[in-house]
Amino acid sequence: MADPLSSLGTVVAAMLVFAAERVFMAVILIVEDEVFIRDTAEMMIQDCGHHTLSAGGVDDALLLLRSPQHIDVLFTDIYLKAAILGGCELAHQAIALRPELRVLYTTGNFVTDKMKALFIEGTHCLSKPYTQHQLQESFEGLLAA
Repeated sequence: MADPLSSLGTVVAAMLVFAAERVFMAVILIVEDEVFIRDTAEMMIQDCGHHTLSAGGVDDALLLLRSPQHIDVLFTDIYLKAAILGGCELAHQAIALRPELRVLYTTGNFVTDKMKALFIEGTHCLSKPYTQHQLQESFEGLLAA
């Protein structure tokens, strides 16, 4: 007869390996001034298993970034109505407040070299429209780094 504790140990070990391969649940701050796009992104990110916070602009985002709220990733549109290239400016302010923060930019516009020069080093940019799979892969890449 097989030892039941031996079987249990095998199951626990398999569960630990599976858990180690998964990306942990992150808290992602979404900054998007278009309500429909922000709500859609929030649903997609939550479907990936992450927690979300959302802001409609730079000022709301900075309030959250200055709070004690834990945040792993800033997911920001580059072009915000109230501030052209506001997402790039926000990212620099965010990193000054939280150096460990990861940044994922998004835009529906063409990303020029001049714009890329404004990006925080080590960040990524996801073009709109994006799929849930693309969004999930982008966060997994950022969080694994």
